[in-house]
Amino acid sequence: MVKKKLAVWKFASCDGCQLSILDLEDEIIPLSEEINIAYFPEASSDYQAGPYDISLVEGSITTAHDLQRIEQVRAESEVLVTIGACASAGGIQALRNFANVKEFINLVYAHPEYIKTLDQSSPISNHVKVDFELRGCPVNKAQLLELINSILKGKAPNISPDSVCTECKAKSNVCLLITEKKPCLGPVTHSGCGAICPTFNRPCFGCYGPKPGANTNSLNEAFKAMGLSSQELLRLYRSFNPNAEEFLKEAKKHE
Repeated sequence: MVKKKLAVWKFASCDGCQLSILDLEDEIIPLSEEINIAYFPEASSDYQAGPYDISLVEGSITTAHDLQRIEQVRAESEVLVTIGACASAGGIQALRNFANVKEFINLVYAHPEYIKTLDQSSPISNHVKVDFELRGCPVNKAQLLELINSILKGKAPNISPDSVCTECKAKSNVCLLITEKKPCLGPVTHSGCGAICPTFNRPCFGCYGPKPGANTNSLNEAFKAMGLSSQELLRLYRSFNPNAEEFLKEAKKHE
């Protein structure tokens, strides 16, 4: 049996989603019979040239060099999957999109003249065709395993499009939004985290990005009834996924 060649690529990111791949540990061993990890600098110095059957891409596009690299990755990949909030929605670094990047550079770097960056942090799909987006900050390793197995079997991945609320109900969590009047984004956030924050009495802050068909208008009525200001609503939607379409549109209403 000819093994599928898999490559893992890093753009602007914290490497957390790549660590989720390494966290698979025992689970990924059976996959070694079907896949050959041809390029994965986080795990190995081994490099095998493309083309690749599967490319997993972490990170957003933030430099002119990134733009060139992602086009090359796409050209060498039969299936390209973005993993995590950065690759799928620009990530937390997309907060730069709403401010003056040159001011940030001058404040942070001793020699800002050496820094070459774009004004915007953008998701991979803004620049090349993406075959599947896996949400999260970082991604859920079980979803990642399901995705890889599904690609190998030629079927659609069984990844729930539900909200974090579904996971809260499965854990019998008390609803923080209704019972404690906490500003929780669970109703409009994609599932996958296992409702980890609400489970520990911390309202969801949307790190898995907006769920399909997210009804932010209805949720905002509840937030306003709780007394949240426009500035507070703006900050809610501009965190880990500020450039995701639904959250981006919602935030603009409160500027």
